[in-house]
Amino acid sequence: MRRILPSAISHTAVVGALLAGSMSQAVAAQDETSADNPDGLGVIVVTAQRREQDQQDVPLSISTLSDERLAAIGAGGQDIRALSARVPSLVVESSFGRTFPRFYIRGLGNTDFDFNASQPVSVVYDDVVLENPILKGFPIFDLERVEVLRGPQGTLFGRNTPAGVVKFDSVKPKDDLSGYGRVSYGRFNAVNAEAAINLPLGDGVSARVSGLYQRQDGWVDNINPSAPENNAFEGYDEFAARLQLLIAPTDDTELLLTGQYRNLDGTARVFRANVFTRGQEGLNANFQRDQVAVDGQNEQKVKTYNLAGRLSHDFGPVSLISVTSYWTGNATSVGDVDGGFGANFLPPALFGPGNIPFTAETRDSVPKLSQFTQELRLESNDGGPLSYQAGIFYFDERLRIESENYSTLGDPFNAPGGINIFVSQRQDSEAFGIFGSLTYALTDQLSVTGGLRYNNDERDYFVARTRDSQFPGFLQNPLGNVSRSVSDDNITWDASITYAATDDINLYARVAKGYRAPSIQGRILFPPATATPLEDGVTVGQSETILSYEAGVKTTFLDGRGRFNINGFLYNLDNAQLTAVGGGINANRLINADNVRGYGFEMDAELKPIPELLLSVSLSYNNTEIQDTGLTTAACGATRVDTFPNVSLCTPLDPIVVAAAPFSAAIVSIDGNSLPQAPRWIANWTARYSIPVGDGEIYAFTDWSYRSKINFFLYESVEFQDQRQLEGGLRLGYKTDSFDVAGFVRNITNDQSAVGAIDFNNLTGFVNEPRIWGVEAGFRF
Repeated sequence: MRRILPSAISHTAVVGALLAGSMSQAVAAQDETSADNPDGLGVIVVTAQRREQDQQDVPLSISTLSDERLAAIGAGGQDIRALSARVPSLVVESSFGRTFPRFYIRGLGNTDFDFNASQPVSVVYDDVVLENPILKGFPIFDLERVEVLRGPQGTLFGRNTPAGVVKFDSVKPKDDLSGYGRVSYGRFNAVNAEAAINLPLGDGVSARVSGLYQRQDGWVDNINPSAPENNAFEGYDEFAARLQLLIAPTDDTELLLTGQYRNLDGTARVFRANVFTRGQEGLNANFQRDQVAVDGQNEQKVKTYNLAGRLSHDFGPVSLISVTSYWTGNATSVGDVDGGFGANFLPPALFGPGNIPFTAETRDSVPKLSQFTQELRLESNDGGPLSYQAGIFYFDERLRIESENYSTLGDPFNAPGGINIFVSQRQDSEAFGIFGSLTYALTDQLSVTGGLRYNNDERDYFVARTRDSQFPGFLQNPLGNVSRSVSDDNITWDASITYAATDDINLYARVAKGYRAPSIQGRILFPPATATPLEDGVTVGQSETILSYEAGVKTTFLDGRGRFNINGFLYNLDNAQLTAVGGGINANRLINADNVRGYGFEMDAELKPIPELLLSVSLSYNNTEIQDTGLTTAACGATRVDTFPNVSLCTPLDPIVVAAAPFSAAIVSIDGNSLPQAPRWIANWTARYSIPVGDGEIYAFTDWSYRSKINFFLYESVEFQDQRQLEGGLRLGYKTDSFDVAGFVRNITNDQSAVGAIDFNNLTGFVNEPRIWGVEAGFRF
């Protein structure tokens, strides 16, 4: 195995792969795998390389989620964030709630909370990239598979995939009458209903209709003394549907037409003022999960629509595939960003909890989004030692964003309607790619794969900011109009080698280059009042590139009843795009670090020792480090206003370059820091046991996930972090081939963990979901 590893990989980075090499000797002594073993684990089919393959044959770190596990983690109405820490190296979080998920793989992600944020993890839904955050939150239902592809995917999936891809494939229409339905009812009057029906229409035509409905009552009370309200927050009502029509006029031609729709009406993320204490770790006594005291608005609405067509034709030696998709939508979300009520220039009884320097209530909206993508791909059909595919890709996005700042106190700065600052953004993006990939079997055991892609990106950006005349100019001045344009082209590639040591053991090594296109950020609600045209709050993140090395082993054993995969990796991310969020002006500022280095390993294992028992365990280790001796950022934007000079409300752990001053945050060096939302350890494990009864079985399924310490920002402080999170679920039920009845509990230990924070006003945080329970019934025909 060592002979095929790239020489640039350090011994530290490949510790996981070397461990796997020693493990393979023991595995080789096990029984020969039989694909026909009815008591085995079966074959996991993936499309990580844009064609169906056995997961064990793909030279790539991949994890999948089974139907049963997806049903378990989504039983209580959870959204896409429930995937966080369910597979190695994956984190999903959001400061918007259900609207705006942010994905991280191997520590690489983006904490940016603006609607034009660029992310290094791509979400691909039915072969279509979903670029904008309001699209990435599309509900997951009626799925055939979920795949998490770790590491750069620049050849087949293109730009903005240096960290990896989270890939969803829905169930496609078939030529039989079939379907399913399930509905659950749980805590907070939560209803989660999902159904699908497959209809054969004759003459090579079939249809599939599927839908999801989720709703929940609010369960967080607003205890603001001036306007208390029970069950004010965390409620939602969501509906999503998919209609697919499959037309196969001949054996060689197939056309799949798809329409999708989503409508979400609910509340935004609940921010909680001063739930951290200066100089202390963890949530303090101000935190009560079911209570908050705020004086601002809170609502969230999202509507998205999609029309797509996938045409494939078999020409014999090759097949032509065309994927055309158009997405459009709109969204709005308003929340009380300061997380409390009042402000400290009022009498003491009129503000809290804790010190609230000033009110902050903002709305961000996408009045219009449109995304068009077109891909044409040629792929070889099976036969011979050589297989290949090549194609072109086009992407066009038109995005409009509006941001508003409100005053809720009726103070002299309050404009009619409450809006005192208004920012309008317009962003138009185009991308073009040409790609090709081939695999050649040198022998029956040894094969090599290589791919190349040309990427071309252009982005035009315009932003305007106005303020109400009553709002004082010393706090905010109108900047007028600001324009930016960025463009770049880049070559990404990958090369891998796979060696089948035995029928049960595959060794692989891979090196890949990935790329994230340049991006622009201009959420300038709060830039400094003294800003000049060269300091207008609009920042540009230049292109980043990544070179990643990976090696691993994939094994099956015990006559197909066991599976063990492990890999080690090392990457260097050059000119890394980072986002400094929050700070003294609650802005998003793009910066480029010279380098971010990461290394670690990932492991997936499954075992079915007896037919009635199925066990799984996964583990990942990620070590990330920012390497840029001159890189600084503002720390702890929240500053005390009851002392002079001002003292930062949090305790920075980084070297201070410029001390905090009145109305000014400390500037610290972030060289050597780990990335935000990048836990070193992620572990998850499941167990399923069944007892045959009558025509079915009684079963128990439990799943657990753990992640270690995370920092919320680029800088490190005592307060803005969370040490660990451990969540578990349990499902007990009875099922046959046609129905399933079960009871469930999620977050069974009622773990209370901070998952994010806002630092510009006070020590504000937001937390994970509470314990929920309920019952579910389903049928299948």
